[in-house]
Amino acid sequence: MSRVHPVQAEEPIHSEPDQALLAMRARLVDTNINEKTLLATDYLNHFNEFVMLLELVGDMPDMLDEAREWHPKSYQEHFLESAFSDRDLAIEAYDMSPPEYRLRFDETVSRINAEIDSIFARVVATVEADDAERLMVLVKDGSQIIRRLIDIAGAIINGFDDVSSQSEVDLLLEN
Repeated sequence: MSRVHPVQAEEPIHSEPDQALLAMRARLVDTNINEKTLLATDYLNHFNEFVMLLELVGDMPDMLDEAREWHPKSYQEHFLESAFSDRDLAIEAYDMSPPEYRLRFDETVSRINAEIDSIFARVVATVEADDAERLMVLVKDGSQIIRRLIDIAGAIINGFDDVSSQSEVDLLLEN
């Protein structure tokens, strides 16, 4: 079974600032949700949890079963299950996030999930083959790839307009 979780927009993505968008931005003042992108970096904790588990497996392969319990969550699922103080607002704001951020963010999240799925499959095979040396390399390289993608997602969330295009992301990850 694939661990990749499809990204699905539940609401239409708005193309221009309108009264509802401006009102939402006003509600986001003094929260941990970016007023420009309407996205929250708290979601990235979900992926950081996987990196932590991956690194634990590198040191202690018997942690593989615990790592298997991690599953991708959509942005909404993450906040529904979190203790984030503005969780309902984060979900509502996500649905209004401007397309120049939301589309790149969703693409990056899909890429993170695909990389996690691929890396984890190789980790499982390497643990089962009892190849500790290869496991350490795989964990190190896999963690770096996921962290790079998390950084890109974080830049998008924080409204940096010069975030790499998908082809630039692909080149970055090949190195």
